[in-house]
Amino acid sequence: MNYPHLLAPITIGDLTLRNRVVMGSMHTGLEDYAWDVPKLAAYFAERARGGVGLIVTGGYAPTKRGWLKPFASELTTRLQAERHRQVTGAVHDEGGAIALQVLHAGRYGYTPFSQSASDTKSPITPFRPSAMSTRAVDRTATAFAHSAGLAQRAGYDAVEIMGSEGYLINQFLAARTNDRDDEWGGTPTRRMRFSVEVVRRTREVVGDGFPIIYRMSLLDLVEDGQTWDEVVELALLVEQAGATVINTGIGWHEARVPTIITQVPRGAWTWTTKRLRQEVSVPVCASNRINTPEVADQLVADGTADLVSLARPLLADPEFVAKAAAGRADEINTCIACNQACLDHAFANKRASCLVNPRACRETELVLLPLPSTVPAGPRPTVAVVGAGPAGLSAATSYTERGYAVTLFEKDVDLGGQFRLAQQIPGKEEFAETMRYYRRRLEVLGATVRLGTAATVDGLDGFDEVVVATGVEPRIPEIPGIERALSYAEVLGGNAVPGRRVAVIGAGGIGVDVSVWLTHTEETLEEWLSHWGVGDPSLHVGGLTERKQRTPAREVYLVQRKTSMIGKDLGKTSGWAHRAVLKQSGVEQVSGATYDLIDESGLHLTVDGERRLLEVDDVVICAGQESVRNLYDELVARDPHRKVHLIGGADVAAELDAKRAIEQGMRVAAGA
Repeated sequence: MNYPHLLAPITIGDLTLRNRVVMGSMHTGLEDYAWDVPKLAAYFAERARGGVGLIVTGGYAPTKRGWLKPFASELTTRLQAERHRQVTGAVHDEGGAIALQVLHAGRYGYTPFSQSASDTKSPITPFRPSAMSTRAVDRTATAFAHSAGLAQRAGYDAVEIMGSEGYLINQFLAARTNDRDDEWGGTPTRRMRFSVEVVRRTREVVGDGFPIIYRMSLLDLVEDGQTWDEVVELALLVEQAGATVINTGIGWHEARVPTIITQVPRGAWTWTTKRLRQEVSVPVCASNRINTPEVADQLVADGTADLVSLARPLLADPEFVAKAAAGRADEINTCIACNQACLDHAFANKRASCLVNPRACRETELVLLPLPSTVPAGPRPTVAVVGAGPAGLSAATSYTERGYAVTLFEKDVDLGGQFRLAQQIPGKEEFAETMRYYRRRLEVLGATVRLGTAATVDGLDGFDEVVVATGVEPRIPEIPGIERALSYAEVLGGNAVPGRRVAVIGAGGIGVDVSVWLTHTEETLEEWLSHWGVGDPSLHVGGLTERKQRTPAREVYLVQRKTSMIGKDLGKTSGWAHRAVLKQSGVEQVSGATYDLIDESGLHLTVDGERRLLEVDDVVICAGQESVRNLYDELVARDPHRKVHLIGGADVAAELDAKRAIEQGMRVAAGA
């Protein structure tokens, strides 16, 4: 058997799972409104059909004061439970199992009537919570159990109690957010009482065999969090109270340590899971930055965990498990942990999706239908796709999946376009997985790929449709002496090696990435943890310790014309971490600059009316891009009625937006 440890069945309570893969909880936005239930059912059914052992839903509040946002998902009535039967039925029809997560947002609630253990305000919401009364705490513990009972009534196979990531239960556990002096606070044991009561009362409601998963934070990564001894004590207490499985979580949402974005090494937190598993007798589930079957299987094989939670990897590829089981792991569309379409969307109150799989959460809307039977028998319709960056690759594979005969033209000798440059950035190495996926997908589908071939107008005669995805080229600003500068493409492509002191012109996403590349030195997992101030939780409360300063490979100045904060337009859930790396690496950031001259002395600037010279060896230009669309213009000029599509950077050269490019490629193929 492929991946025999990961794909072995396991029994939790009265429920036998077909394998050890858990689809971790993700709030997609489909949970919040009754009219989206059919879409939610289709989303989960596709993952169940793909072989997942257990699916965990996004969080459902047990009370209105526990909402994540106004009118967000809740499970408090029988009518709501009846609606959920469409979800559970769809999963069961595909042979899967599904658990409902009960989540009270506490002070993370984006509502003016949020409640918490105390009235301390969260740094990630504008509203200050009210402190729960003693009776309100008791009623809320019972409300958790009531929601769990409704989930059981709705046909769910298990429930997960969300006690991690800084939500209400975490808020009761940590002195940081619990300054009570009644029976629900004041000492570590009393702070744990709420968690234990939630589990105990839930067990009373659902009965003995029904699985209760308790999601607990192993590292809070915030000041005044839990000690490791308290984490272990809590695990034993919730086990005694009736928890069937302990699922692990890392960090609060307000923590200043990245836990799941691309720059976090694979499996970076599994050492904490292994340590906890040695303390308890119930199965333990590992989570966070596990995105390949090889890593997941090894975690079960070596005793780190009994189950493995893969959340975003199952957004990226709903067939993850089926492909692994069938010996087709090389066909998995790997999650690159970019956060751009999942968490960034969720925190912006948009429906979640996936950069590498735009169909995620749109299963009923973005459909790649086979060619209609009305197409005459004989040769298939032909499509030429010009450009093998993310947009072109998405279009080529999507058209081929529908049954078109596709020829992909790429003037370079390899696929990838700007994505090939992005994967050179430290912390974005996972982007290479997307290129690997597309190469293999084109091979499996049988598309014709012509590398090192520049398409011409004449050469495209005879194709029924043409998709122009010729991408972008670096924009070169008009600065005296610009011919002395290097472009980011030259540097990341390995065609130029900058000196020890470098100025980077342009502080958008590419400028930030290039600055990280210029300053980076190789580091082990232990060094990465130390740079972010993560220590042994048995020695440091919450796992936090003093950060170890990075030793940058170069001295770098990051310069922009704008006066706004550098990197302000980076992703909501990852941009802060990229900016932190710049600071840790000693990158000097200069805003409001006018570029006067580049000469042998370096880069001459005017900042706040004063002249300044940056004495650097090299200047790297990251001043944006310009669309390469001359082929499209020529095709349209020759025949305005021909089916010619313009997508990706060739359509809009606004930074490098792979999310838009890949979705555009799929949509043009789908006719959407």
